[in-house]
Amino acid sequence: MRELVVEFTKEQIAAYAQASGDSNPIHLDDEFARSVGLPGVIAHGMLQMGLLARVAGEPGRLRRLSCRFAGIVRPGDTVTFRGDEHDQTVQLTAVNQDGQPVVSRAIAELNSADDRAR
Repeated sequence: MRELVVEFTKEQIAAYAQASGDSNPIHLDDEFARSVGLPGVIAHGMLQMGLLARVAGEPGRLRRLSCRFAGIVRPGDTVTFRGDEHDQTVQLTAVNQDGQPVVSRAIAELNSADDRAR
């Protein structure tokens, strides 16, 4: 089992917004995020998915990654990403510091070592 523990920060979320080109104000502006019913700035789902990919295994083997977002991740939250490999699939989980899932139905499909050699 692979594990990655990440404490999310506003700086990390802003850096991801710049790198990805996703500058939606719900990720950058607390006041705007609250005006649309959120508790404040939230992390990008794709940032979380990228971190899930890190625990899925070797990047060259990753064929498919899917998940459903189940909870909001805010600056200050600590999320534990875990991947448990079974043959060519990896069951993935991500839970916050309160043990609440932030993703569900998360799975990675991997290519075999033979597939990569082709």
